[in-house]
Amino acid sequence: MGSVVDNERSGFIVVRGWRWVKGLVVKMGKKVVEVAKKAKTLGQDDPRRITHSLKAGLAVTLVSFLYYLKPIYGGFGASTMWAILTVIVVFEFSVGATLGRGLNRGLATLTAGALGIGAHYLADLPGRTGQPILLGLFVFILAAVVSFIRFFPRMKARYDYGLLIFILTFCLVSVSGYQDEEVLDLAHKRLTTILIGSATAVFVSIGICPVWAGDDLHNLVVGNLQKLGNFLEGFAEEYFKVSEDGEAKDNQNFFQGYRSILTSKGNEDSLTNFARWEPRHGRFRFRHPWKHYQKIGSLTRQCAYHIEALRCNPCVNIQAPEGMQRQIQEACTIMSTESGKALKDLASSIKTMTKPSPVNPHIVNSKTAAKALRLLIKTSSSEDFVLFEVMPTAMVAVQLMEVISCVEKIAESVHELASLARFKDANDQEQKPHDDSMEGPHHIISINGSSTVLPSIEEDGTVLHGTNTDIIKGSKSKTNVRQMRQFLSF
Repeated sequence: MGSVVDNERSGFIVVRGWRWVKGLVVKMGKKVVEVAKKAKTLGQDDPRRITHSLKAGLAVTLVSFLYYLKPIYGGFGASTMWAILTVIVVFEFSVGATLGRGLNRGLATLTAGALGIGAHYLADLPGRTGQPILLGLFVFILAAVVSFIRFFPRMKARYDYGLLIFILTFCLVSVSGYQDEEVLDLAHKRLTTILIGSATAVFVSIGICPVWAGDDLHNLVVGNLQKLGNFLEGFAEEYFKVSEDGEAKDNQNFFQGYRSILTSKGNEDSLTNFARWEPRHGRFRFRHPWKHYQKIGSLTRQCAYHIEALRCNPCVNIQAPEGMQRQIQEACTIMSTESGKALKDLASSIKTMTKPSPVNPHIVNSKTAAKALRLLIKTSSSEDFVLFEVMPTAMVAVQLMEVISCVEKIAESVHELASLARFKDANDQEQKPHDDSMEGPHHIISINGSSTVLPSIEEDGTVLHGTNTDIIKGSKSKTNVRQMRQFLSF
């Protein structure tokens, strides 16, 4: 009887063990498939990542051959490892990043090595007794000073890696226990191998399918402008859309279209820093004004933040005269549509590197619509109850005026970029006559019996001045009424 029970227990343990092993294999298989799918997605999103990985492997392999070349290895010995380490830490995704790190490492090693040799020589003058004290003093002063320099924003952005290597190299050379001749030989080998590693990384990065940070920055700024322009073109129609039961529709998918612009600052800053290291390539000259791309990107984000403020103030069913509400919505539609078209024109100008039109007709049309709308609200607000009823929609107009102001600033920055970067003149066939933009259908807003004619809008928009937080939230207090009237009277 006992043997039967023991056999059943052993069989049960075997079955449970087999199930556990089988479940573990299934889980591992699922993990492998999941990782493979993620790797496939990464490669499809940007095929340059696969190329970069192959280039990194090639660069490390080329430097590793130094170990197998006896004349070279015999001259450098164990210092050959510094060439491999240099390739590993220097090789980056873009040419600008690789050049920046390579130059930082090379120059930091050269200057720190020279100072380290000098510090080692000075510390030997007092003899063995004073040598540790002087070396400690030199290391303390230099490490403290260089660490403080790293806090300067400009040094942090461009030379932080070089400053770290400077401290490391100085300490390795100055504190070493070698004699003077051995210190010189050590500094020479280390500098030479680091230069070999940096040169290998740079040549592979530039010579094989180069990735230019300047191109990525150029495309990022153009893409953000186009994205915001497309959003503004369809904004008014989507924002004022009302459902059958009278409630406003909140299309979250539509309002997510511009959100990536708000988080693009870090990417723009890093690409600008890398692009400034790059030599002349393609359409970009040496010392191309990359900083102006940062300025345009900052203004684009300001414009997107005003749209974000509109999203926090959703459209509601307003109990206001239907005619007035329709007129305000038509004017807002013109302002947003023209602003979007203006942004797309500016994006096209940057993309093709052609000079934009001195006077953008879309900005003119949007400003004309804004002035007419301001006059409409001002003349219709003689009674407080009317202003209360129309205030939520009027707040949308206020934010769109801010957008128009931003678009105007973006246009000015694009003109500055075109002048500094020497954009080419657009062909006469591609240029649209200024008078043609004033043709076509017109939108008429009647104000107390009179009519204000607004030309139809086709491109970008801009922003005016700041808005009070209480007004944006649509508060119906008398204080907000006075603030609104002050805005309309300026």
